[in-house]
Amino acid sequence: MTVAHLTGDHSWLEEPYRPTRTVALDDHDTGGLSPERQAEVRAATLEVLRRERDGSLPTPEPPTDQQIVEMLSVAMGETVPAEYGPMLAEESRFRLRDVTWTAEPPTARLADFKVLVVGAGVSGICTAIKLKALGIPFTVVEKNDDIGGTWLENDYPGSGVDTPSHLYSFSFEPSPTWSRYYAKQPEILAYLLRIVDKYDLRSSIEFGVEVESAEYDPASSSWRVGLKRAGGAVSVENPNVLITSVGQLNRAQFPSTPGLADFAGPMFHSAQWQHDVDLAGKRVAVLGTGASAMQIVPTLAGTPAELTVFQRSPQWAAPVKNYRRDISAGKQVLLEHVPYYATWYRIRLLWMFNDKLHESLQVDPAWEFPERSINAANDKHRAFFTEHIRREIAGREDLWDKVLPTYPPYGKRILMDNGWYEAIQRDDVELVTTAVDHVEPDAVVTADGQRHEADVLVLATGFQSKRVLYPMDIRGASGTSIRELWGDEDARAYLGMTVPDFPNLFVVYGPNTNLGHGGSVIFHTECQVNYITRLLVQMLEQGIASIDVRQEVFDRYNADVDAAHEKMIWNHPGVDTWYRNSSGRVVTNTPWRLVDYWAMTRRPDLSDYQVTRLGTTVPAGTGGGARGPVPGAGRP
Repeated sequence: MTVAHLTGDHSWLEEPYRPTRTVALDDHDTGGLSPERQAEVRAATLEVLRRERDGSLPTPEPPTDQQIVEMLSVAMGETVPAEYGPMLAEESRFRLRDVTWTAEPPTARLADFKVLVVGAGVSGICTAIKLKALGIPFTVVEKNDDIGGTWLENDYPGSGVDTPSHLYSFSFEPSPTWSRYYAKQPEILAYLLRIVDKYDLRSSIEFGVEVESAEYDPASSSWRVGLKRAGGAVSVENPNVLITSVGQLNRAQFPSTPGLADFAGPMFHSAQWQHDVDLAGKRVAVLGTGASAMQIVPTLAGTPAELTVFQRSPQWAAPVKNYRRDISAGKQVLLEHVPYYATWYRIRLLWMFNDKLHESLQVDPAWEFPERSINAANDKHRAFFTEHIRREIAGREDLWDKVLPTYPPYGKRILMDNGWYEAIQRDDVELVTTAVDHVEPDAVVTADGQRHEADVLVLATGFQSKRVLYPMDIRGASGTSIRELWGDEDARAYLGMTVPDFPNLFVVYGPNTNLGHGGSVIFHTECQVNYITRLLVQMLEQGIASIDVRQEVFDRYNADVDAAHEKMIWNHPGVDTWYRNSSGRVVTNTPWRLVDYWAMTRRPDLSDYQVTRLGTTVPAGTGGGARGPVPGAGRP
């Protein structure tokens, strides 16, 4: 792809150089070509790079959207639909996504305008960068003492990303220097720290500050935000716009296991790891076998004298060859120095890890084996993952019933095999599948009465993902609390970002924006920040004091979300997942393909909102006319 792009010679995309089809999530390094053909390609590449180095190779034009999908189709050995061209062009920076003013920035309006961003994790950093680029005044408040959000807090052993490193990065700040195909927490945090320093954001961030309350004032079209600082001091901010960037996985979930408080030894959640606790030679118990435990257990195994893992249900884990691999020095050179090489590598990842899986997660009503899978493709995935488990535990058939899930693959978050099956076969590791009954000062007791003695208890029990924006007390124009609308497990928002009666409030990584079928949460973040900043530009340029999503728009969107989920795997009756609330509604995940959500958020439409113009008098407590027409509302 790189040679064809640099030279414009597309004969490199034809036989005898066309790669064979990429299988699963493999990088397909050889392209399926013979050693002789590979050598021919490498020799030609070296000559092209010599010409590029010496300045005798003209700078190529960016490929068109059509050329991108045609070239990617060759690279993957399968047809990539044309609808992906514009999205891939933006993500690869062949086309700019950046929001701009239609004329000169409205200086006078900007002088009286302020945005408060809550959270300095991935979403907050992205929001701050784009606000700063537009010259929109903002402040970020962060409850921790540094940036990073989940990547600051989740520093447990083995913590890392389940998305390829080159995809888990901002499109406008790709890093060609990742040391691993799937980066670990220290490297991800270092990446975010570099970006914060590059864009000089620290002066705009207040650390050790937590939002306790926020109430919208219709009379001033602004928010009254109550802040509490680490030392206990309180203050009030009055931003025009409030943007929450706290995510779904920012509050640890603690189990309600009887006797937990009586445990005498060190006990901590995976997101609150106590690194001063020496685990060497100890008896360590881990409650939970989700994504965190899948990384913790193989990393810890061999350090404690005994490692006991308590599992409620087994997980499907995908074999990914690159998951535990470092990137070789040679490939580092390619990614860092060869023009467009990292770009085309990212484009491949965008296709492999984004929407390819989506169609296979749709329920086939006529499928004859609904108890084990939802359609023919899903059944093939089940066979593939089952065979992986069979190979991994060969000779330990006593573990078979413990590790083989009974629900369809992807019904819960699919995990990456981090050496899980190797770890649970160790003599010093025990996998317990009997339900935990209670905890005693020195043991975990299961329902069969067996005591499992422990010196240290690790709670890998996840997060309060459905309690979106908890514990902030946020009240809209009518004085209604968002908790009254959502409760603790039924959050809803238009595009996952806006809620009627809560003008000028935007939620990044809100309800129904988590990715369950693949992709990078950073992609979704950029879509949302693009949408929000485009709305802010319209507000500032057109003299709009507030916008409030129309109830009918909100209702229609959420009805579409629920209807789409009814046809997807996460509603399978045999699956118990954190994606759903107690009534069965999927609260966290998006049902859309990434290309669909990208299109939905690419250009906001003001007609979706009730609009209050500057100078309009809105009596306090009226809700700003949020349920009826407002002068000036409609398409600009």
